[in-house]
Amino acid sequence: MNSFRIALANIRFPATPEQSVALAEQAIAQAAGERADLICFPECFIPGYRAPGKPVPPPDAAFLEHAWSAVAAAAVKANVAVVLGTERVVGDALLASALVIQRDGTVAGFQDKVQIDPSEEGIYSPGSGRRVFQTGPLTFGVVICHEGWRYPETVRWAVRHGAQVVFHPHFHEAEAGGYIASSFADAANSFHEKAVLCRAAENNCYFATVNCASAGSPTTSAVVRPDGTLLSYQPYGLEGLLIADLDIATATGLLALRYKPV
Repeated sequence: MNSFRIALANIRFPATPEQSVALAEQAIAQAAGERADLICFPECFIPGYRAPGKPVPPPDAAFLEHAWSAVAAAAVKANVAVVLGTERVVGDALLASALVIQRDGTVAGFQDKVQIDPSEEGIYSPGSGRRVFQTGPLTFGVVICHEGWRYPETVRWAVRHGAQVVFHPHFHEAEAGGYIASSFADAANSFHEKAVLCRAAENNCYFATVNCASAGSPTTSAVVRPDGTLLSYQPYGLEGLLIADLDIATATGLLALRYKPV
């Protein structure tokens, strides 16, 4: 077994941007204690996803640079690679993004959110381009929230370019009157978790989805095997790290590689 241990930071939504950094540092240290090789955070965890009703201050490029440096220092101390859900300012545009930091604190790069949800128009601008990242024996891609659930080609692209696991930082809170889930991908749940199973099975890759912990959340953090079966999930609303050992040799990417555009 060619094992690689990941941690998904299923932790609470930060009350302030400063708290988002502190919570990220704590989670990275906890991941080291669990002997994780890499930790992934939810969508825009730093400074916090700009959902309706969330008191996230206006974009601040200087704060983001400071926050990224603090997270990089925590990665070095813990010897853990990081996929950090964040945002970044590019010119006049605000992009939802994921920053990848290596174990030694070097920045591997960003994967911006390319397919934004209609509700995000006027808040975030769509990015462009996709890439894969390497840490140790693992090659991985990142698809962010809406684009992973609704656009299968984003995951397929990463796998066709060598990804054994695709990380899926997202943000999904309870809606008034919404169904309260208790078991992953139950028939009564929303379609989102069924899409997670499909993204893994249709590409023969691991798919690791990570959400914030909140009461009544319709989705939770989970890891799905390359055959589309559930490896593990975090109990709904329970704050903590979801730890999973991936046998990356089983992530063959066979179905993704056989894909021929119509």
